[in-house]
Parts: sequence; structure tokens; C-alpha cells
Amino acid sequence: MSETTDPETDTETVPETDTDAALHADHLRLLEALLFASAAPLDEESIALRLPQGSDISALIADLGAHYAGRGVNLVRIAGGWTLRTAPDLGPRLKLEQTVTRKLSRAAIETLAIVAYHQPVTRGEIEEIRGVIVSSGTLDVLMEAGWIAPKGRRETPGRPVTWVTTDQFLTQFGLADRRDLPGIEELKATGLIGPRPDFTLSEQAMSGRPEGAEDEDEDETEVEPLLDAEGEGER
Repeated sequence: MSETTDPETDTETVPETDTDAALHADHLRLLEALLFASAAPLDEESIALRLPQGSDISALIADLGAHYAGRGVNLVRIAGGWTLRTAPDLGPRLKLEQTVTRKLSRAAIETLAIVAYHQPVTRGEIEEIRGVIVSSGTLDVLMEAGWIAPKGRRETPGRPVTWVTTDQFLTQFGLADRRDLPGIEELKATGLIGPRPDFTLSEQAMSGRPEGAEDEDEDETEVEPLLDAEGEGER
């Protein structure tokens, strides 16, 4: 191993030894593990507290950044600290889209039917037809699905919001127009209108509904009033 001379001081300097290189590599591994395990970006002061005294933090960060440059994970500075993040160009390729199917409750199905056949309809009118209070969550679920939407206000005391079905509702159920909704006789022929089956004990136990809350599965002999399109027109 040869020695070098510093031209400014004309003195001999000791080159980096294998021991120094090994120590630097060890500190680099420790820094890498520290950043990987941290849930938030770490500033240089926080890093210095965890690394051996005398470690050249700036040099270690620069070396680690160079090591990860062009790889799937990059060393980046965020909010005044350092952290490991997925390379920006790989983000879109890592997204996973999954269709989640959610089953509507009986209350949501009945509310949707009332809106479809009686629109525009207010929340109070929905409650009058169903015979129970309609929770805001029921309307929220149908709005999130894109099947109903508010449309103006009824010119009555309190000016309540009126609800109508949307084009997405028609698309979902393959209808060209709301006038294409099946009539009472069609629904009876397909068995969609008729007595409701009694609850089973397991269904009651799974509902977990507190006493006095909206009974989404309340027994009714038939739901024909909900679907009386011919008897209820535009209000």
C-alpha cells in the first residue's frame, strides 16, 4: 500500500485502510436498516443519535442515496428528513384495483324502490311509505353507489330536499327510462312481490340492532305500496 503526498502542505497522508472501509460499510448498513424500520422520515440529528459517534452522516446519506439511485426504492428527503420510498415511476404500476361487491340492506332496497317509483320524493315521504324512520346512512349508501341524488326542494314548509334516481341507476339496471320500470303485475309474476319470510334466530342475532333503531327488515305482509308506479305520479 503506497502513501500519497498532499501538494498544499507537502506532507504525507495516510490512505484509507481496509478497516476504515469496513467500518464505513457497517455504518452504511446501519443507516439503511434505520431508515427502513422508521415509520417517519428522520433528520440528520435523529440519525446521528443512533449511529456510532463520529460517523460522517452527510457522507453516509450521499453514499446510500447513490446506491439506491435508479433502483425500485429511492432515498428521498421529505419534510426535513430522510426516508426510503418507492421510485416515482413505479408507483402507477404498483396500484391494484379491485371491485368490491356490497350487499344492500333491506332498508336500502326499499328506499331505492320508493325513490324509483315515486320520484321526486322527500325523506319524510319515504318514511311515510315505509312506516319507519329512514337513517341518513341508508341514503348515503345509495348516494355513494351513484343511484340516487338530491334534486331541488319541495315548496312546502321546511323546503325538504327531494330525491330522484340517476342515469347511473338506469345503466345499472339496464333501463332506457324510468318509465321502463316493471309494473305491479310483472313484479308479482316474477315473485318479487309477496309475503316476506319470517326471520330466523341467526338473522336476528347477526343484525345486532339496538332496540328502537330503524328496523331494516321489519315484517310486512307485502310491499306493493312501495312499487305502485301507476298510483303515484310526479309530485
